[in-house]
Order: sequence, then C-alpha cells, then structure tokens
Amino acid sequence: MSIQENFKNHIDTISDRYYQAMQKHGFDHLLIPTGSLHGVFLDDMSYPFKSNFHFNSFVPLTNIHDSCLILTPGKKPVLCYYQPVDFWHLVAGDPEGYWVEHFDIKMMRQKDEVRGYMPSTGNIAFIGEMGAPFQDDDFDAINPLGLIHEINWYRARKTAYEIECASRANQMAAAGHLAAKEMFFKQGSELEIHLAYQLAAGQNESELPYGSIVALNEHASILHYVNYESQRPSDHRTFLIDAGARFNGYASDITRTYAYEDNEFAALIKDMDKVQQTLNSKVAPGHSYVDLHIDFHLEVGKLLSNYDFCSMTPESMVETGVTSTFFPHGLGHQIGLQVHDVGGHQANIEGDTAPAPTEHPFLRNTRPIEAGQILTIEPGFYFIDSLLADLKQTEQASSMNWSKIETFMPFGGIRIEDDILVTATGHRNLTREYLPE
Repeated sequence: MSIQENFKNHIDTISDRYYQAMQKHGFDHLLIPTGSLHGVFLDDMSYPFKSNFHFNSFVPLTNIHDSCLILTPGKKPVLCYYQPVDFWHLVAGDPEGYWVEHFDIKMMRQKDEVRGYMPSTGNIAFIGEMGAPFQDDDFDAINPLGLIHEINWYRARKTAYEIECASRANQMAAAGHLAAKEMFFKQGSELEIHLAYQLAAGQNESELPYGSIVALNEHASILHYVNYESQRPSDHRTFLIDAGARFNGYASDITRTYAYEDNEFAALIKDMDKVQQTLNSKVAPGHSYVDLHIDFHLEVGKLLSNYDFCSMTPESMVETGVTSTFFPHGLGHQIGLQVHDVGGHQANIEGDTAPAPTEHPFLRNTRPIEAGQILTIEPGFYFIDSLLADLKQTEQASSMNWSKIETFMPFGGIRIEDDILVTATGHRNLTREYLPE
C-alpha cells in the first residue's frame, strides 16, 4: 500500500482516537498549536524550532511554526497555516502533497488571524504550549490530563503510515551510520564523523531527532556525550555512535560501537551484538519488557565472568548490583514522534503509572509488549569512572579484577541499539533491514 493510502487510513484512525477522547471528556472542539519560535534572551536569534507532537500526529510538517489545528467531530480538521510576508527568513511554502486533501486549510499572514477560525460555541480544549496569540482566550481546559492520558495510551500502537515513516527514518539514519563508520576508520575527529553523518543522513543538526552521540575512546563511557571534539585524537581505539533521523516527524534511534583494532575489546563488541540480537528475538506480544531488561542484567554478569572482570557468579552480580555498575541505564523505550515516546510508564488509559522497579529506576518502559508498538532495544556495557569508584567502596570490590578493568577503561564502553516493531506474531527489526551490522 502506498504512503498516500496509508496516510488516509492513518488520519481516520488518529481522528477517531482524538474524537472519542474529546467526547468522553466533554469537549466539542480541540485546538492544537504547532508551537512558536523562542527567542534567545536579549538577542535577535531564535532557538531551533520543535513542533508539538500532537500537531504532527495529523500534519506531516515539522517546520510551520505558529500554525494550529482545530478538531471538531464530524467536520474536516481545520489547519490554520501560518505563512507570513517575511524577507528576512525562509517562509513555509504553500501546502501541497498527498496529505492536503484531508484538511480544510486556512492561510494566515498574521498569527492572530486564527481567532477568526476558532469556534464560538461549545467547550474547547487546548493542547500544547501556551503562547501568543492565545493567552487571552477563554479555553474550557488547557492540557486536560484525562484527554492527554487517553491519547498517549493509544499512541503506542502505530498505524501502517507511522510504521512506514519509522522505517524510512531508519533508512536515512543507516546511511549516516555507514558514513560515520567509514570516517572513523579514516581516523577522523568526532566533529568530522558527526558532519559525515549529517551529510549522508541528509539532515542538519536541528532537524535530527536528538543530539547525536559521537564518542571516541573513553568518551564512549559518557552516556549522553555530545561535545564533538574537533581535534583528532592521537590514538583511535573505539567509536560509539548513537544517532537517528526523522521522516515526517517520526524518529529513528540507532547505536553502534566499533573497535579500530581486532583485539579483546572487539571480541566483547561481537559478544554484545549476539546478546542484543538474542534480546531482539524475545520481543513479541504479551512478553514483559521489564523481564527483558532484567534478563540482560544476567547477560552482563555472564560477560563479566567470561572476560574475567569478576569472580562472582552472574546471579550474585545481579543480586548485589554489580551489573548496574556496568549497565546503569534502561534497556530502551517507546519511540515515535518523540524519541522517548510518551506512555512508557502508563498502566492504563486513565493514566495510572507502572513505575520502574526500585532496583532499575532508569527503565523508561514498563508497559506489556503489544502489537503495533515500536521499541528500542539498547543494551550497554561501560567502564564509567564514577560508578567504578563507588563499586570499589563495596564488599564486592574484592571480587573484581581491577587490573583487567583498568586495561578496558580507555575504550569507554559499548552500546548497540535497534528499533523493533512488534507484530502480531513476533517482531520486525526496522534497523537491521538497512544496517545489518
């Protein structure tokens, strides 16, 4: 089925979700602004624009600031499209493409023209960041939690159109990853690798779904490293890249780790890749994401044992928290219009939470695995100074092979991440369709 046909079905599905939620919570209309540019304090520049994901659930444009969507059940969605007269900046072009026919489009030259299109009767809710020209309007509710919880609950189940967008985002990111890998083996700097990624992925820094992590050597132990050193290091040992792309607002999120030489750290990367693919194979409807996370902690223990980092049994390493020193984050998250998509801790449609286990506080997803979800699986294995220093103060310190650990610290760490679509019978790996290794 073409993306045009998928989009038509998508609009029907998404509209029905919002209309049912509006009816349930007593709203006749819903106004969703795309958001505004935010100026830098005491400056004439703006921060990069980030569109309201509720808006992008309907409209596949991420750069039309100060536009808005008005939903009324039984009517075609009204898109108030802001296209000012401006010779200083690039102005959004005329709306065109397969999506246009599904909206009643009202062109605006001034932001406050939206007032002429807002409903004058009935209860109206507002979902988004409050700003001009809406501050003086008497909305019946602003960001009503009940309605938002219901929408967030269903957003985890992606439509065929959303799956196609996620697949294309993975394809774009895969091209970037291959270019970044090539630049690493050419001994490029972090900045050179980052620029090679952007060029191949076809997106500039503000268009990417998040700040790419491009980490050489010991920088790979910094989980959210985004510094991009411009100088080439004297020695290229290892390279960790966590980078994605966007297609129609939908994000991909991919991580790979490489060793420059064929050494013991390279062997550890290969073993981690095998473990990651084993975890991928367990993704299926009805399975527990929390259990997958805990399963990987046991695998961390096995790796610590196999590589002679620790003399304890893998089970004891998990029980005493040793594995959390080497794997301190969660296994992954929901992904969609947001990289860390909403609803990962939601227990039901009402918005009750299913918190992460106390011993695994950074796990971002606790929902049962269901068909239609797109999840990341991103196990990691790191040599982090501060966490190792804490481990040295515990009674388990005597079981650690500190001299061996010291030899691995200059390599930083390993993370391998794929985007996994849950299907009715199992899963589809959206990432490895384009980046098999």
